[in-house]
Amino acid sequence: MADAALLSPQDPAWMEALARVRHDIYHTPEYVRLDAGLTGGTPVAFRYAEAGRVLLVPLLLRPVPDTDLQDATSPYGYPGPVGSHDSAFWSRAAGAMTELLCTQGVVTAFARLHPLLPLHREALAGAGTVVQHGETVSMDLTQTADELWSQTHRSHRNQINKAKRAGVEIVFDDWDLYSDWIDTYHATMRRVGADEFYFFGHDHFHRLRTALRDHVHLAVAVNGDRVLGGNLFFEYAGLMHTHLQSTSDAPVHYADKLLYHEVRLWGRARGNTVYHLGGGVGGSADSLFRYKSQFGSGRHEFHTWRVITDPRSFEKLAGVPTPESLTGRFPPYR
Repeated sequence: MADAALLSPQDPAWMEALARVRHDIYHTPEYVRLDAGLTGGTPVAFRYAEAGRVLLVPLLLRPVPDTDLQDATSPYGYPGPVGSHDSAFWSRAAGAMTELLCTQGVVTAFARLHPLLPLHREALAGAGTVVQHGETVSMDLTQTADELWSQTHRSHRNQINKAKRAGVEIVFDDWDLYSDWIDTYHATMRRVGADEFYFFGHDHFHRLRTALRDHVHLAVAVNGDRVLGGNLFFEYAGLMHTHLQSTSDAPVHYADKLLYHEVRLWGRARGNTVYHLGGGVGGSADSLFRYKSQFGSGRHEFHTWRVITDPRSFEKLAGVPTPESLTGRFPPYR
């Protein structure tokens, strides 16, 4: 018999489901609970099991202002559905998720799909709308160090060599430098005019380290006693992801380029298979994407999944669904 449920992070069924499918750090209850602390949402996972197969979707439930309704969204990152390899099973799971969320007063669900993990987009599209936003960039760490270097753009190679000649060094997992690195992160956010949400406090960063334990690492670029910047990244089941990278306001001697280079060598030496850099802002092919694309040749499509779980309530909040309301900012009433 099929079984559909919403699980709390404390429910052992969450990790039992993950133990049966390929997944990433973004799917773990520790990560989802941590992310919920930033937004005030309620961390849950939708789990669907049937005849030895399982599918799991991490979600944050949020109250819809001025109503008694909720909506569901992905935690930050790439925590889209993971499950057994069967398109028909995914279709049934997606339908069951829609039905169950509706009974819980949830109007819509929004999920960022994982660019590197297997999924059945056509099955998800049967229950909602799948939108392609662009590509993300990765490096294949099963290649030799020379092959990785050859795939790096010539200008990046020149600047990495200049950073080394300037005496810049990369230090791994020296957590005594964590607070100094957080200061460089805040400096970066001010420089780029980031939204207030992204100015995560010191308390959040320390909770992140405590929650994710050995799966979170810190690479810091130093020149003498100066911290020039750093890369806070995840390592989980052979997959690496840059979470946040930053540089200070002072001259940094191309420390950002050297950071990416040294982190990939560190990850390769530890037996990881992929270093995922992500994409541009919102998945666009912008200057950030072009910058990342000059480090590696791996390209992956990035999609989001949008589901209207309660059509009647959706129409009251946002009107009759249109292609624009389903493919633009979602949900449109936010």
